Amino acid sequence: MLLQTLEAPLLGATCCLLVDDSGHVAVVDAGGGVAERVVKLVEERGWTPVAVLATHGHVDHTWDAGALCRAWDVPLHVHEADAYRLADPYGTLGPLGPQLRDMAGLPACLEPPRVATFVAAPGQTVLLDLGVDEPVEALHLPGHTEGSTGFLVDVDGSATALTGDVLFAGTVGRTDLPGGDGAAMSASLHRLAQLPGSTVIVPGHGPRSTIAAELRTNPYLRSVR
Repeated sequence: MLLQTLEAPLLGATCCLLVDDSGHVAVVDAGGGVAERVVKLVEERGWTPVAVLATHGHVDHTWDAGALCRAWDVPLHVHEADAYRLADPYGTLGPLGPQLRDMAGLPACLEPPRVATFVAAPGQTVLLDLGVDEPVEALHLPGHTEGSTGFLVDVDGSATALTGDVLFAGTVGRTDLPGGDGAAMSASLHRLAQLPGSTVIVPGHGPRSTIAAELRTNPYLRSVR
């Protein structure tokens, strides 16, 4: 699997493109302002879009998901527990939502016409059928939101975890927004700490790291191992 990333202009969310050997592409976390660049890249490379995914339902990770789903006639895949956020992307962020809507200067995010929800218990994985030739596992990691999910893939022979806003390089996601839960976050971090140390993590914001590096340097991950 090939992994290519783009940084969204709005709040710097990392948008990931997962491309199999046949040129099928699944887009993860289409944040605010990435749609045009993603469409252009897919067209230039001759890839075939098959799915859009979200690590969680916060609007900075779903802003352009609806636009891509409509342009390509593909579903948005999201954990069942976060699907409700798509109909009210600003309101489900609490007081932060209206502020974000008013300051963004981007077209309003569109609700995807088709949503494919999946269910996994906290800390458990399910295999997603996305139309790509290689397995994509969804690992339920609640705490930042109820439906926060990591996506586990093989990228050029390296185990890779797209961790959304659960685990960052050097820190972790916040739990003080609506739907956040500190105890659930600790359990999710413990689950991530059990992954092989060589696992590459690609967070929802900021630089990449590895599980081993985070266990050495990230006090939040060390404390729950």
